[in-house]
Amino acid sequence: MLARAAGWSSAEAEAIRFAAPMHDVGKIGIPDDILRKPSRLTTDEYEVMKRHTLIGAEILADSSSPLLMQAAVIALSHHERWDGAGYPHGLAGEAIPESARILAIVDVYDALTHDRVYRPALPVDQALELMAEGQGTHFDPLLLPAFFTVHEEIERISHIVPDSSQAACFVTGSLPGPTCGIAPRSEVRSIP
Repeated sequence: MLARAAGWSSAEAEAIRFAAPMHDVGKIGIPDDILRKPSRLTTDEYEVMKRHTLIGAEILADSSSPLLMQAAVIALSHHERWDGAGYPHGLAGEAIPESARILAIVDVYDALTHDRVYRPALPVDQALELMAEGQGTHFDPLLLPAFFTVHEEIERISHIVPDSSQAACFVTGSLPGPTCGIAPRSEVRSIP
């Protein structure tokens, strides 16, 4: 929705819809004790966590698939900030690929408005206020206003498709069930 609001074609927006869910694939290389820590990360733990961008890009790299190439770009750059204070490379402004700038906005919105192991979800109004404070520093100053024009529809969809394995089904267009969903990490590790 944000890609369309930013002027992307239907085909381009559809491509980001499929590439975006892979943005945190690199977290499979981050230890569980860091991923599930219910309190603030130490400086060292945060440095380890930041590696998920590099790990994700490496996992998705070297593909001839345009979808996986876009997913690799997003995985690598979705924590870069408009002002250059992000990671992993400290890119700034339009040097950050637009797909990653789009994902940065919706990823922060999702993180703020859903429960996380380290804090409960914020009310939507409070999340939007926090995001507005990041216009031109954290977020692209043109994309963030576009997000504000579509956030109500995004919020409507988030109520239809809760933050669960069903969300993966919605993104891929599959029906929820045993063939669609993400197994808990503990189950993935126990598969021979």
